[in-house]
Amino acid sequence: MRAITVTDDSALELTDVTDPRPGPGEVLLKVAAAGLNRADILQRAGHYPPPPGASDILGLEVSGTVAAVGEGVTGWKLGEQACALLAGGGYAELVAVPAGQLLPVPAGLDLVDAAALPEAACTAWSNLVGVAGLRAGETVLIHGGSGGVGSVAIQLASAVGARVLTTAGGPERTARCRELGADVAIDHRSEDVAAAVQEATDGRGADVILDVLGAGGLDQNVRSLATGGRLVVIGTQKGRKGEIDLGRLMTRRASLHATTLRARPLEEKAAIVADVRERVWPMLDDGRLRPVVADRLPLAEAARAHELLDSGNVFGKVLLVP
Repeated sequence: MRAITVTDDSALELTDVTDPRPGPGEVLLKVAAAGLNRADILQRAGHYPPPPGASDILGLEVSGTVAAVGEGVTGWKLGEQACALLAGGGYAELVAVPAGQLLPVPAGLDLVDAAALPEAACTAWSNLVGVAGLRAGETVLIHGGSGGVGSVAIQLASAVGARVLTTAGGPERTARCRELGADVAIDHRSEDVAAAVQEATDGRGADVILDVLGAGGLDQNVRSLATGGRLVVIGTQKGRKGEIDLGRLMTRRASLHATTLRARPLEEKAAIVADVRERVWPMLDDGRLRPVVADRLPLAEAARAHELLDSGNVFGKVLLVP
């Protein structure tokens, strides 16, 4: 099969590699599309290695058709359409996936566009609801609402009945965030985010904050929290190490959580995927959730796709199509 590999100088090239085979409990997918994530750029630069035993090929989510099933797999047949959460291996024509990390492609959803959902939906849902316990009537601040995870998180938070605040860069992007369901969209390029959150909540703050900024956003996030608020950090776009005002956090009786998804044990990932299938996938059927796709590019143009994602000008997901 053909796959994208990373050269010694961190370039991306399309090469021939050995076809994967499904092991016990795995399903082999013929890839229709692979979704790009910022983790791919980090891995390419040598900063985010795959977990032990995972493929070193980039790619954390795909859609495709079942090409083979491994020993002990039930519930999946040859030719069925699926999308999947991966630990790696998505930038390829074939990928082997633990059966517990597969999701069916709902009727009416384009197979290629389905690749935009697994990583984003599992990340957003498991952190907003699983970690932060977001409930109807609460206020959530979602950083990076124009990103792959953020655009899905806005829709999910709105669907559970939360009041959604989000950040994005520029009036066009904030407008699109509002179209996705954000009640308030803050232009982080021209506004003080913490001040805007306080104004939008009459000084109360946000009950939940989903953060991709990391160290560079700690101060504004703590200043934006409501009493009893929960800050969940899922990215470090503005650094890994920073200072935090513990006194302010204690005064608010607030909590800080930091999570990743990729390196979790298979059992935990399967549980998250099962929860997403039960509670999120119906939102695709009734229109409360839809994939947000910025562009589709051929697999051979993976380098250009990375440039697009790294530019910060993409709204939603970029997909690679073999």
